[in-house]
Amino acid sequence: ATPLIINGDMQIAQRSTSATGLTSSAYSTVDRFETVISGAGTWTESQSTDVPTGQGFFSSLKKDCTTANGSLSSSSVKVVTYSFEGQDLQVLKKGTSSAESITVSFWVKSAKTGQYILELFDYDNTRQISQAYTISSADTWEKKVLSFAGDTTGTLDNDNGQSFALFFWLAGGSNFTSGTLNTSWASSTNANRAVGQVNLADSTSNDWYMTGVQLEVGTFDANSIPDFQFEDVGTSLARCQRYTQVFGGNNDRETLGTGCCSSTTAQTNLIHHLVQMRTTPSLSVSAVSDWRIQVFGSFSATTTAITISTDNSGVNSTVANTTISSNAGSSAGRVCHFKPDVTLDARLTLSAEL
Repeated sequence: ATPLIINGDMQIAQRSTSATGLTSSAYSTVDRFETVISGAGTWTESQSTDVPTGQGFFSSLKKDCTTANGSLSSSSVKVVTYSFEGQDLQVLKKGTSSAESITVSFWVKSAKTGQYILELFDYDNTRQISQAYTISSADTWEKKVLSFAGDTTGTLDNDNGQSFALFFWLAGGSNFTSGTLNTSWASSTNANRAVGQVNLADSTSNDWYMTGVQLEVGTFDANSIPDFQFEDVGTSLARCQRYTQVFGGNNDRETLGTGCCSSTTAQTNLIHHLVQMRTTPSLSVSAVSDWRIQVFGSFSATTTAITISTDNSGVNSTVANTTISSNAGSSAGRVCHFKPDVTLDARLTLSAEL
């Protein structure tokens, strides 16, 4: 069977292998794992080669605290999340009398020992359940296997929207920790979501690593949990590209889109998606001046702006509108190519994340 968690071994990192100065929520490095953060220090995130010995893993997700916050505000939060489309979890039979139990396993390592919280969250019905686990030995890889009861209340939407998520808590203010930890499925009460969670943000000596994340249908323990199911890089990358596709950044002037000049300053370029995306993506671009428009026959110029045409884009292709300084070589009706210059800074990201 296909693993329900995509990129659980952290081998795909399309956006970057390292990101510094993180203080707000973002997908920054390894695909499919987002950090939700507010008022909980400053962080460096990276795809690390520090992994459990002899388990077949080559990459992990690393969080490193670079500016500490030892006095969290009531609303402070730092969580690593993994989100699912509802149509991918119908196998759980959630909201029926036959609801399946869920087991989540993963490898984790941290300089800070103590109690951490893993939460399952149902967005469609605003329901959740939490469970504590303990990091017992500092700087030592430990495997955690946590089983959760099935939920007979609240079905998941059978569509491509965000229905369900795993929340790996790293820090939480009193808004999330002042109640009683909710270890049975119930309507979400913030105060009961992360009770007992250590504050990983309280020292710049703190770090946290994770790899080998898997979700299994059924109840398992450390002795019975199935082995992690590795996917080849091509399969894992294609599954990640349903949510994010990154172009450029490879020191090569590969052609990204072919289009047509609409004037001396404007062009329309068609980008064919590498795989069908979850929904019409948003577009972001770095180093705009490092992208080039090549007009057939006579002219090449760097771009000054790149936007997406929302009217003509979809799950299979994106129309990117580019602008350059005025030049007669870019006259209306001429065919052009859209491509990055020879620089690692020129990156274009299409995002259809949940």
